[in-house]
Amino acid sequence: MILLLFFVFQIPKNTDEEKTPNLVPTKENIKHALQWLVKDCQAGDSLVFYFSGHGLRQPDFKNDELDGYDETICPLDFRTEGMILDNDLNTTLVRPLTRGVTLHAIVDACHSGTILDLPYVYDTKRKNWIDNHPPSGTEKGTRGGFAVCISACQDDKLAADTSAFKGKVMKGAMTFSFIEAIKRNPNRMSYGALLDSMQNTINQVNPGNCFKVKLQKLLRCNTIPEPLLSSSEKFDVSSTIFKL
Repeated sequence: MILLLFFVFQIPKNTDEEKTPNLVPTKENIKHALQWLVKDCQAGDSLVFYFSGHGLRQPDFKNDELDGYDETICPLDFRTEGMILDNDLNTTLVRPLTRGVTLHAIVDACHSGTILDLPYVYDTKRKNWIDNHPPSGTEKGTRGGFAVCISACQDDKLAADTSAFKGKVMKGAMTFSFIEAIKRNPNRMSYGALLDSMQNTINQVNPGNCFKVKLQKLLRCNTIPEPLLSSSEKFDVSSTIFKL
């Protein structure tokens, strides 16, 4: 993913990254990095947040979630410092976005479906948008900007690391399928085409012949979940071009 962001999308690289202590992915460092990402954003800015790691969920006590659970990402020190909730990501990354600013979040983690708490979720089977506004009525949208999140799975699903794509090398299925989709269509591709391409890559390694549960368990035929698209606003996924 690093090579894709640097060389295909030409996102500037921090050459001191590995030597800088404040870039170790602790909770505090991640929070500071998220604040830095949106600070002083202005019309024409295109922001990218990529996370590949562990994700969990916990009971929601603010009536913000349709399914009753907050989704979270796990920083390096989450066992001592706690997780970063979807509420926090929404407040830090989404709410500050003003008109003309675009944010793309690419999150390869378990339970990451609505990790930004965006108001709309796309149903790839019915080809329409599902309302994901919180029951509490809390505002979760932008201040005129545009936020999109591509997640590894639905909120109640587990993301997959697998060696099925490249032999013995373990890779995040969502990240791998995203990279492959961009490689196949580097110049002009709609959001719908991106999702279809990612799903086609995943389908190539999903166990198509393990029909019975007992046989699935015996052969360890675990199905890789399909990626999920959510957004701060509805749009035509078949005609809107994906661009970081």
